[in-house]
Amino acid sequence: MTEEILVQMLRKYRQSSIFAHYASLSQEKKVVFLEESGQFDFDLAFSLYGDSLKTKAGAAGADSIDPAPILTIPRTAEGIARKEEALRAGETLLREGKVAVLIVAGGQGSRLGFEGPKGAFPISPIKGKTLFRLFCESLKAMSLLYGCPIPLVIMTSRENDLDTRKYFDSHRYFGLESGNVDFFQQGMLPTVTPEGEFLLKDETHFFTNPDGHGGSLKGIYDSGLLDRLMSRGVSELFYCQVDNPLVRMADPVFLGYHHLKGSEMSTKVVRRENIEEKVGVYVTVGGKEAIVEYSDLGGKHMEALDDKGNILYWGGNTAIHILSLEFVRRLNSHGFVLPYHRASRPVDAWKPEGGFERAEGWKFETFVFDAIPFAGKTCAIEVSREEEFSPVKNSEGPDSPRTASEAMNRLFRKWLEDSGVSVAPGARVEISPLFAVDRERLALKLAGEKIEITRDTYLGD
Repeated sequence: MTEEILVQMLRKYRQSSIFAHYASLSQEKKVVFLEESGQFDFDLAFSLYGDSLKTKAGAAGADSIDPAPILTIPRTAEGIARKEEALRAGETLLREGKVAVLIVAGGQGSRLGFEGPKGAFPISPIKGKTLFRLFCESLKAMSLLYGCPIPLVIMTSRENDLDTRKYFDSHRYFGLESGNVDFFQQGMLPTVTPEGEFLLKDETHFFTNPDGHGGSLKGIYDSGLLDRLMSRGVSELFYCQVDNPLVRMADPVFLGYHHLKGSEMSTKVVRRENIEEKVGVYVTVGGKEAIVEYSDLGGKHMEALDDKGNILYWGGNTAIHILSLEFVRRLNSHGFVLPYHRASRPVDAWKPEGGFERAEGWKFETFVFDAIPFAGKTCAIEVSREEEFSPVKNSEGPDSPRTASEAMNRLFRKWLEDSGVSVAPGARVEISPLFAVDRERLALKLAGEKIEITRDTYLGD
């Protein structure tokens, strides 16, 4: 950004205090300030600010919400046959190199008391493998299984991009080909006060916020990675977030359901544990399938029960999706179409006169699930929470490293017991994805073996 453009922008949006502050800086600091300013879309931020002043907060489409069609876990012969058909279709996509994986990994581990990218947090029950390592080993195992490398794309943030790249480089990409792993940074937007003032983080930097996980669909397009993947023949993008160690990477069954329905965006859901669970819910809004955040859904719908006393709107969001790349291209081709949501938070803003002052900051972000209503066809399938969903959100209590590690241990124990292995009570187990990527592969590997596990055991690579 040139000084002339910056001055025009500050005058246009009546940022007199920031203009005066910029004018007072040394030439060296002005250069840094201009570099910083050139990285953000101030016009977009102020446009969103203006739009938010006109929009009243409230429950989203409260009167037009209905249960959504969701494929439940198959238990009938017909359902099981359909799942097997989906498996075959998904395996074909993987063998033909039609699938890439996107991991949203812009967060830091600070909420977990960990310095560094959240993906570098150790989580597995015995070896303490990190989230990134588990995902990479799963992808390597899947690539070997289907004889075709699966491209991996990772969305980082301004804060952790360099550390994430260094982490992968220092660990030799955990056995993946470095040329098959790409990174791009999440977009950032300036934070605005309710009075329409941009805030400063320090003398030369604006206070900013990430543009949300929906920004991954904009970032992969803007970075050129979408075109690169499509030129390689990739047609489907498996999407997940870095905090769930139970994700079945590039799950062929999920891919198959998505493909057989001709879906442009598909979603995995789990049954809500209770009416208080704070999770987005898969519903139909005005005749279109969508995910609505619990805070927007309202108590009437969050607490609604069916005629059998079960939760009516039961499909809890897992943040696991598949999107067709052509659909992602369409979301961007005439300007990014996902809506921005406003959230308010207190921030410690730097004041030009010196020191810091607590201020209310408005941040604007997008949610990836808001793409669902734009899709021509959609698909939602139910999966087992115990097998596929144990996110790491908090340092202690629910959704913490302890609960995720315990969930992994329970899952591996069940895989072994289903394969005829006797596991002593209290013995912890861990199975490397490179030993067996799923229950079925483990059963094949251990067929005919008589094994008894009496102590903590790691089945390694």
